[in-house]
Amino acid sequence: MELGLCPVPALGGARRLGRDAGKPCRAWAHRRLEPHDRFHHHPGPQPGRRSPGGTHKEGFGRSRGGFTSKIHARSDGQGRPLGFVLTGGEASDYKAAAALIELPVAKPRMMLADKGYDGDEVRTALLMKGVLPVIPPKSNRRETIACDFKAYKDRNRIERMFNRIKQFRRIATRYDKTAASYLGFLALASVKLWMPTYVNRP
Repeated sequence: MELGLCPVPALGGARRLGRDAGKPCRAWAHRRLEPHDRFHHHPGPQPGRRSPGGTHKEGFGRSRGGFTSKIHARSDGQGRPLGFVLTGGEASDYKAAAALIELPVAKPRMMLADKGYDGDEVRTALLMKGVLPVIPPKSNRRETIACDFKAYKDRNRIERMFNRIKQFRRIATRYDKTAASYLGFLALASVKLWMPTYVNRP
């Protein structure tokens, strides 16, 4: 730089150098117009944002942790996964309750869930299917609802299931663009959690 020479710039959109190498540097106002390796020639919004609900359709949403997804799951009494529902990271657990109830799996005797799933519609839907809801009431409920907290202690098996399934890096980070691809890898991780049950059978 002591001789007034500029470094060779990166290739521009025309696949050629933006200026002849070795020429003296121009003023700073002109230099910012020159092509460089961090220049995007066609800036625009994120592809998923161009159509209404595009990102939400793929299970993405903006939350405190960034642009993330939230996994909702049903498991059996031993904490083994049975099915998954994806929502955006900002979505309430309550919004996924109906989809979880409708998953085509065996009907349980009780449904254990945290207070994020508490709601009159969820409780009614479970009772109509002959399933006892074991869900702690929210603090802002006007009427008191009983909860079998002794049975609710077994919900830690679900939390342990999430802990095991998120040990798979692809699940914990979600680099998959589409919900179908991500749900496919959730299914593969679930198979690995189920394998010891059948391998160890006599």
